[in-house]
Amino acid sequence: MLAAGAALYPGLGCAGLSVRRVADAAGVNPAMVHYHFGSKDGFLRALLQRHYEEMFSALSLNSQGGADVMERLTAALLSVARFLREHRPLIARVWADAQGGQAVAQDFLRANAPRHLGVLLALMQEAEGTGRLPPQPLLTRFTFLMGAVVAPIILAGGMKAIGAVPPALLAGVDDQVLSDAALLRRIEWALLGLASGV
Repeated sequence: MLAAGAALYPGLGCAGLSVRRVADAAGVNPAMVHYHFGSKDGFLRALLQRHYEEMFSALSLNSQGGADVMERLTAALLSVARFLREHRPLIARVWADAQGGQAVAQDFLRANAPRHLGVLLALMQEAEGTGRLPPQPLLTRFTFLMGAVVAPIILAGGMKAIGAVPPALLAGVDDQVLSDAALLRRIEWALLGLASGV
């Protein structure tokens, strides 16, 4: 049922996703959704949380250990970027639903955004504390990193999905924006820029 919901949710959102549609797509009786999740909102909460925990697990794993803090920060940023690349339609829909006033999406973001942001911010503070990054306002540093690493995935991935990438650039989107090599290159450039203190 969760797999069926994950396939349907990006196109339908909270308002359009019905228990019957999920049940039909999963090949089960609609009563099964209620039995396992209690309600449509319970189902949506479980669906969103399942995807989030996948990302948070990878992020937590990559942010810990004995590696150099900059290596851990790079690995953590890469895990967030990969998750966003793989689940961009779902994440875009959660954001749109939250902006549209859907309580399930708003509650999900309120509960979970501080978790992954906290991991990334702690790594940046550790990097500053060990002298690997010069002192800078934390919010400025964070928004710069997100702009360099995450924004191209959202913009290029979204534009590619709706066919709005100019033909001359289309061939390069996967390789130059969305590939692991492109993600690592942007992370490296962004961290070098922050480390320079300019």
